[in-house]
Amino acid sequence: MPLSLFSSTVHAGLFSDDELATLLDDAADVAHMLAFERALARVQGHLEVIPAAAADVIWERLGDVAPDPATLRAGSASAGVPVPALVAELRRIAGKDAGQWLHWGATSQDVMDTAQVLQIRGCLDILEARLGRLIDTLQSASHSQADQLLAGRTRSQIATPITLGYRIAQWAHPLIDAEDALPDVRSRVLQVQFGGASGINGAIAPNGTMVAEKLAQELGLKAAPSWHVNRTPVLVLAAWLAEVCTGLSKMAGDLILLGRSDIAEVSSGTGGGSSTMPQKANPVQSETIQTLCQIAIAAQSGLAAAALPAEERDGARWALEWHFLPQILLAAGAALRHAQGLAESIAPNTSNIATTFDANPEIMAETASFVLAKAGVPRAEAKDVVAAASRDNAPFVEALAKHSPVGIDWTSALDPKEVILPAKEMSDRIFEKRRQDR
Repeated sequence: MPLSLFSSTVHAGLFSDDELATLLDDAADVAHMLAFERALARVQGHLEVIPAAAADVIWERLGDVAPDPATLRAGSASAGVPVPALVAELRRIAGKDAGQWLHWGATSQDVMDTAQVLQIRGCLDILEARLGRLIDTLQSASHSQADQLLAGRTRSQIATPITLGYRIAQWAHPLIDAEDALPDVRSRVLQVQFGGASGINGAIAPNGTMVAEKLAQELGLKAAPSWHVNRTPVLVLAAWLAEVCTGLSKMAGDLILLGRSDIAEVSSGTGGGSSTMPQKANPVQSETIQTLCQIAIAAQSGLAAAALPAEERDGARWALEWHFLPQILLAAGAALRHAQGLAESIAPNTSNIATTFDANPEIMAETASFVLAKAGVPRAEAKDVVAAASRDNAPFVEALAKHSPVGIDWTSALDPKEVILPAKEMSDRIFEKRRQDR
């Protein structure tokens, strides 16, 4: 079995995401920790918290440095985190005189949390672009399928007519909500962490707040009080990523059902072959999205467990974030990638859809009861009339004419195309929710 679906040579092409993985690998992690140390020295030099000359040396000498993550392995095994080994190497490169001012007033968690936030920012940029593109594609597909009737199903049973365009709009609905929430997510997540050993910047008092604010500015992050034991930013991010994944899983699940060989009303994706049954085209992309969603849900739970640190630092729980956070980011990225392929290939099977309507004339039963009520038949009686017609062996329209206490042109009254207009209106309302300033 693979160590991880995201790093397996065999499975990564399906479950992982190369673009995000590059932002989350060891080299990127170390590069962002290095960026923190350079930015901290630069800010402290400008504020004269450390000698300006030393800050200049640190900034210049570490500018082209790319430490090999493998060299930090032993130090990380010893200290539990890679920062002490990294700082020792950076001090060596900066030189004895300037190096002593490196990492001034900082602690390992400041470095790692801020580096993590910088990596998250890069990931969110990619996810936001993919999410917007997917919603655009779904909106176009919804519009093109606005007149295509489809059997609505509730609790797995055929219910009333809808349109494929409306079903597609419903797939977009939670994704639009997620897109709308993203600016607030960014504000709550992309915050600098700088608190020193126990979070109060005691080593550089009274300059801690000033350094933190300028450091945030230097790194393009939001200034914030020390949040090293308040893991709300991570939980906010996890909740948003799970929101995206569950929205995508809803679409994937519906497409699996609509593409079943005994339904076959809508197709999408490229399909996958069976090792022994040549007639099959398995819904691989939709299935993968559902798997990724379950991984995201599990990772979100793991991140919640990590958000219970004891006292001012908890090495046991902290490490859980390093395990689960990349998983949920990669799951969301890969799910969006697969969903785009599905959205671009949605195709109705009009013949099978028509067969479903022909085989289930009772799909218009709700409409029939309301037609009777509008004609003056009491609601309870109208429902009983339609129920009796449904049980009759005669064709539904003929049975309604037989049981109805009033004369009605049932063929005209039960035209399923009457749902097209309200379906369009509801679809339009969904897409109108998108932020105009996006």
